[in-house]
Amino acid sequence: MRLERLNYDKIKIFLTTDDLRDRGLTKDDLWKDSLKVHQLFRDMMNEASVELGFEVNGPIAVEVYSLHAQGMVVIVTKALETEELDNDFSDEYIEMQVKVDESFDIIFEFETFEALIQLSRYTNRQNIHDGMVIYFQERYYLLLNDEQPVDIDDLVSILAEYGSPSTLTVHRLKEYGKIIVEENAMKEIYHYFLDK
Repeated sequence: MRLERLNYDKIKIFLTTDDLRDRGLTKDDLWKDSLKVHQLFRDMMNEASVELGFEVNGPIAVEVYSLHAQGMVVIVTKALETEELDNDFSDEYIEMQVKVDESFDIIFEFETFEALIQLSRYTNRQNIHDGMVIYFQERYYLLLNDEQPVDIDDLVSILAEYGSPSTLTVHRLKEYGKIIVEENAMKEIYHYFLDK
């Protein structure tokens, strides 16, 4: 599980398929109202409290994005002050907004280009040469398809060490971002920066 504070009242949590498997859950289980799912959310909120100082004293809105082959991204937002909400809501109220990303692309965002250079060491050893790099809103995005010469779960785990999964769509990135490397991005990055 990886946590990131987006702003004062919003955090992003990335759960890999391994994280879910370790808790005896699948992606499909997250859409159900079960004891295991409630325990998962309690664990996430406890970890967010410890790691990020994200304290929840009332209702929260939860958006769940299922990313193909990558796991889940959960966006948790503190709701309005409790007194502004309908009195029927208890402090335990959670509003679930489920959004499913049907993309078969793997999209990760990186804060620096250096992170992509370091990632290219791994991808070169694994014969992963494709990809596209796009610069958008002061971040670099790597787009890969899910047909890779390595296990996708293993690849996603490595990508998560260098960057974060993105919920942006390929279409938005291509339309509004600047394409830095259009094809064979990982091969090109390794060639120009590390292959001496």
